[in-house]
Amino acid sequence: MGTLEGHLLPGVGFLIFAVYYSLLTSLALLRKQKMLKHPLLPRKLLGHRLYWQVSYEAVAKVVVPSICLFCEYFYPLGVNRLKMIDWKDPRRVFIFKDNWEHETMFGFFLLSGIVDLVSQAHQARWSVKLERAAEALAFYVLALLMITHIENKSALEIRVHLLFVLPAFLLALVLTVEIWVPDDPPLWILKSWMGLVLSTWMMQICEMYIPFTGQPWRADNPVDRAFLTIFFCWHLALGLALFITIFGLSSLWLRHYSSWTKPLEARYQWCPMESSGEELEKLSAEPVSQNGGV
Repeated sequence: MGTLEGHLLPGVGFLIFAVYYSLLTSLALLRKQKMLKHPLLPRKLLGHRLYWQVSYEAVAKVVVPSICLFCEYFYPLGVNRLKMIDWKDPRRVFIFKDNWEHETMFGFFLLSGIVDLVSQAHQARWSVKLERAAEALAFYVLALLMITHIENKSALEIRVHLLFVLPAFLLALVLTVEIWVPDDPPLWILKSWMGLVLSTWMMQICEMYIPFTGQPWRADNPVDRAFLTIFFCWHLALGLALFITIFGLSSLWLRHYSSWTKPLEARYQWCPMESSGEELEKLSAEPVSQNGGV
């Protein structure tokens, strides 16, 4: 994961999840829903009938970490990082420390996706709390591993990962609170905001491998390290701006959709059987008068 591709793949995955959850939150707030409604897969998928309906989110939480796990072990092709101990060395030293940290992180997110699938199969109220607990555990593990990931790193990489720990830990705290308070709109907004900050900051880490200025970041320069903190503060504002934009676009779409469906609903109405004879005569006379006018 210590490459551009290694940060880009999980960064895009986190960004998709953050935008998806922000969209769900925006629609729930606009519709004044008391709980978030996650879209479910259709009953028939690829010609096969599903035993139970699961959400797109649960499937993505299983597929994306699985791809990341495979890449950590075997990318580029021909490499095998599956072993943990160098048995050829008499000291039996541990190897591939960074990769095993990343694999542990992806493994807990995969576990969260599996818990979602099992929970949605049972469709019990308590299982929702189990989903939040598994997701919170994944983010606690992410924050913990990022703290230990900075060992033997440059001062610049230490600053980058410590700033990454902040939104990850806040997300874990919010998910922990949601175990007992699952349907609270302010928590939805905070989780969407921190998710966007987490994903955009990981994209910022990708920029450090290919700087847009053409000059590499200098780990020994305190000014460069100071600008990292400045940029992180900008990402806090960027995450909020993205959420407001998603909320605004959702509001426009909802208004356009409702204005498009209202005329159709108003056009076709059942005629009340208990109407008086005069009202029925007026209704039956309207098509006659229209045909006569043509």
